[in-house]
Amino acid sequence: MKYKQLGRTGMFVSEICLGTMTFGGNPDAPFWQAIGSVGQADAEAIVARALAAGVNFIDTADVYSLGYSERILGQSLKNLGVARKDVVIATKVFGDVGPGPNDRGASRGHIMDSVRGSLERLQTDHIDLYQIHGNDIVTPIDETLRALDDLISEGLVRYVGVSNWSAWKIAKALGISERKNYARFETLQAYYSIAGRDLERELVPMLNEERMGLMVWSPLAGGLLSGKFGPGAPTPEGARRVDFDFPPVDKDRAWACVAVMREIAAAHGVTVAQVALAWLLAKKHVMSVIIGAKTLAQLDDNLAATTVVLTAEDQAKLDAVSVLAGEYPGWMLERMAMTRIPADFVPVKA
Repeated sequence: MKYKQLGRTGMFVSEICLGTMTFGGNPDAPFWQAIGSVGQADAEAIVARALAAGVNFIDTADVYSLGYSERILGQSLKNLGVARKDVVIATKVFGDVGPGPNDRGASRGHIMDSVRGSLERLQTDHIDLYQIHGNDIVTPIDETLRALDDLISEGLVRYVGVSNWSAWKIAKALGISERKNYARFETLQAYYSIAGRDLERELVPMLNEERMGLMVWSPLAGGLLSGKFGPGAPTPEGARRVDFDFPPVDKDRAWACVAVMREIAAAHGVTVAQVALAWLLAKKHVMSVIIGAKTLAQLDDNLAATTVVLTAEDQAKLDAVSVLAGEYPGWMLERMAMTRIPADFVPVKA
């Protein structure tokens, strides 16, 4: 297991992050039951196996199974006797957690109410990484940032991050934080897979410039890149994609990627899923890849991706089959860059 900096901070997290969206299966929430209903005993076994493999980074959210995921995770860590300093806990706030008009969003009120609920369910006195789970089109960015900064001042939260925001809005938030001396977003949690490389257009350049850490959610595109799906293949029993066809993926594009991954997987003697994860882990702009599992077998298969070493030829084939189509202003920026850098230019290393 490799460990990488959490954004610009001095905290180090494992390149594999254990996702817990499958924990819980709240009986009062059919949607979350479809995502996963891993109970306490099985969740505890999954957490133990992940920790034994070197994972020190675990991600959850208050909205996952409407609090059940956080509660099961907190109890698992307690039952396993895990020292608090040995695990980096990340959770999120934003989604609907109740029927009231203020039971959602990134307002100061909802953040302040929600953080204490998360702390109680996780059975901890602090959250290592507290993330805004989505884009609030109502709350001013300043209000959100001030609330998060206050949580850090109170010692309830150590670092803050964001998920599912546009590049321009993150850049604006970073500017506000610098100007007002607020704690800044250190991470972005975003969808990224070999079949969905859209964030490379705007988000990756911004992340590199600002030295933010990228946490990848749904690296297998909701299981679509597991190798179990494909043209003419029967739908696996119990597959999440059956009840929840998300995230949106261009299927033709995905099948072309899977075909190449099958060839590479066969050559290395590994699974298609491991190739998909290894492709992501090899990207310098990726801090940590979040893997979710319903069984120990799934977890073990995904963890094994850390040992897969793709050759330069493998990488070239995978990059080629999944390359993004040109889109403005990207193609124009590339064209203009060619006229700005002399052919014999040698960059000076810092």
